Amino acid sequence: MKIVIAAASGNIGRRTAEKVIQAGGEAILLARHPEKLADLVAQGATVKPISSDDTEGLIEATQNVDALFWLTPPNLFAPSLRNWYKQTAMAGANAVRENGIQRVVNISSIGAGAEPNLGTVSFGGDVESIFNQTAANVLHLRPGYFMENFLLDQIEFIRQHRTVSFAYASDHDIPWISTDDIGDEAAKYLLDETWAGQWTRNLMGPQNLTPVEITALLSRMLDYPINYVQITIESIQHQLALAGATPKVQQELGDLLRALSNPDGIYATARTPESITPTTFEQFAAYKLLPKLT
Repeated sequence: MKIVIAAASGNIGRRTAEKVIQAGGEAILLARHPEKLADLVAQGATVKPISSDDTEGLIEATQNVDALFWLTPPNLFAPSLRNWYKQTAMAGANAVRENGIQRVVNISSIGAGAEPNLGTVSFGGDVESIFNQTAANVLHLRPGYFMENFLLDQIEFIRQHRTVSFAYASDHDIPWISTDDIGDEAAKYLLDETWAGQWTRNLMGPQNLTPVEITALLSRMLDYPINYVQITIESIQHQLALAGATPKVQQELGDLLRALSNPDGIYATARTPESITPTTFEQFAAYKLLPKLT
């Protein structure tokens, strides 16, 4: 089975690729930095340096493939994230149509398409619509908040200040999910030829946790106190500006943070049995976070 995996150097794409290779699938990995995937090439994968907005490159890379994994890569430097999401999705959808790809697994977001002003959550709904206009069978996986983003965002706060900092209220419960679990689910559907249609599935991890519950858990595991500090959305936007994000992207990510901070918003989505995934936050912390702090 021949499967193309876009944005393959990210956490979810890499995990998906690993599972496809382990199952004996032929993996074609798309990444702007192929050198990051040398270990997967050694396991038999093919890497092509193709960007997600390269229509001709995508069409060439997806000839005679059975399935496509799609994830819109982050781009702080885009003039607009909304336009970036649409532009890349149209490139991917064109490849699906041109090559008659039968199955697409798209990583979207819980709450996608619910309202027009939710930042990248709303833009994820645009991507879903664009792929649904193809003739392919399409599954949109809609995960909650990535545990691995916590590692990326908070490791220095914990190391230097023994704090965790978000823009959320201390009692705001969040559906935490490991990107490993997302990649596992994506690979399962990419390798399965029996499903059909166009549908969505929420992925919400094993439980919702508030920032205070997270810091209490980390305090127990580290054996020293970790405190929660709520920061403003404006301060995060300032950090984005320092990182080179365009003004429009700063505004769009501010909209996202306001949406995620709403106690009655998308994170209030009801859990169903099929939305539960296995990796707990404690397991994530033990295997990925604590080794970087010791």
